[in-house]
Amino acid sequence: MSQATATPPPVSAPRRKAGTVSLQEARPVPELLPTDKGLPLFGRIFDYAKSPVDLMRHQWETYGPVAPFNAFTTNAVMLLGPDACEEAFRNKDKAFANEPAWGQIVGPFFNRGLMLMDFEEHHAHRRIMQEAFTRDRLLNYTSAMHPAIADGMAGWDSDAAFPTYPRLKQLTLDIAADIFMGGAADTSRAQMDKVNTAFIACVQAAAGIVRADVPMTRWGRAYRGRKVLEDFLRHYLPAKRATRTDDIFSVLCHIETDEGERFTDDDVVNHMIFLMMAAHDTSTITASTMLQYLGQHPEWQERCREEALAFGDAPTLEETESMTSLDLVMKEALRLRAPVPMLSRHTVKDTVVQGVRIPAETDVMICVQWSHLMEDYWTNPFVFDPDRFSSERREDKSHRYAWEPFGGGVHKCIGLYFAGMEVKSIMHRLLRNYRWTVDPGYVAPLDNHSLPFPKDGQPINLVRTGSNR
Repeated sequence: MSQATATPPPVSAPRRKAGTVSLQEARPVPELLPTDKGLPLFGRIFDYAKSPVDLMRHQWETYGPVAPFNAFTTNAVMLLGPDACEEAFRNKDKAFANEPAWGQIVGPFFNRGLMLMDFEEHHAHRRIMQEAFTRDRLLNYTSAMHPAIADGMAGWDSDAAFPTYPRLKQLTLDIAADIFMGGAADTSRAQMDKVNTAFIACVQAAAGIVRADVPMTRWGRAYRGRKVLEDFLRHYLPAKRATRTDDIFSVLCHIETDEGERFTDDDVVNHMIFLMMAAHDTSTITASTMLQYLGQHPEWQERCREEALAFGDAPTLEETESMTSLDLVMKEALRLRAPVPMLSRHTVKDTVVQGVRIPAETDVMICVQWSHLMEDYWTNPFVFDPDRFSSERREDKSHRYAWEPFGGGVHKCIGLYFAGMEVKSIMHRLLRNYRWTVDPGYVAPLDNHSLPFPKDGQPINLVRTGSNR
């Protein structure tokens, strides 16, 4: 049994039309059942770490789209299903804020990143940063990416237990160094390994119990990781300010809106730390998930390989976008294993979601992964079936927010097109130069303390078939 069929499908529940209940008419958040309070202090955080999907299913079946949740605080709720998620993403009354939510999870380590900004400030920074992800810049990034992928895969040989996840993570960091940093020619492998370790420490701070700079704790390691990243980027900052190149670091140093708005040095460093983390962590999860499912479904691997062989070693952005089968597989991988299964928000004033009044100062978890697995919107939702995204079926159109791996609203991932191009470029080279298999019964043992990743490294049987140069 593959991971796609390892969990039984969820039950459906009646939907409530959004935006039809006033604050005065809204009912309160349901009371938490005694059996759902979990452990003292920790609440149900260990249940989430064990299986986010099982916990989300329980919350949905027990409480509905707005479910009380206890983890470090009793004043929290989970939003489940695309109707509830849509209301939070649309945020019509500006009740949901990012910074107070993410700030208490990873704030000190991704401080002043775009995800940790709100309202007018977020709009101003996003407007400037959008210039780094225009179509013309994506064309340049695509051209620069292929040599980095070729170099990163040069040492990948046949291996009956190829450790997919760590090797992909190293590869995506190398790509980030080239595309984001412009190669940084004086950077050694040891230094990039140190940077990778620092990123891991900052991301894993989300699961920290002791939330202070205390040695030997997740937050303690993250504080030191953040300093490594700042020192690394500030070392290159003067040169990037002095010379215009096509890498994202240089672009952030020089982009300017029509109104003359630019980023300060601190802005550039803060945004670079967040962007490099987001680019290589989420892309690694997506690519490794695709490798698993293509290894378990050889008919899809061959279908994608035929597309890859139709182009050269370095396809253009337009050619990459035309790889339809690969795009279907990527979307299905993002559905089955969302790189960010749950997004955090905090209410800054009272609001109503699905007829339920959520008070101000409430921590809110938007459970995007659950929307991807509801049988109200998806046929056999736990089965790997990329054709569900085909033009003939388009199950993702069953609801505007049935498929939301990049979030939604004003905080929708600014680099989603870059991420898709990167993942497809990696897979294109793999398909041209390798074949691989995965036991059909393999289920990735996920570590869910922060972003989900396979604890066993996700081994595959990799066979090299081409030169890979």
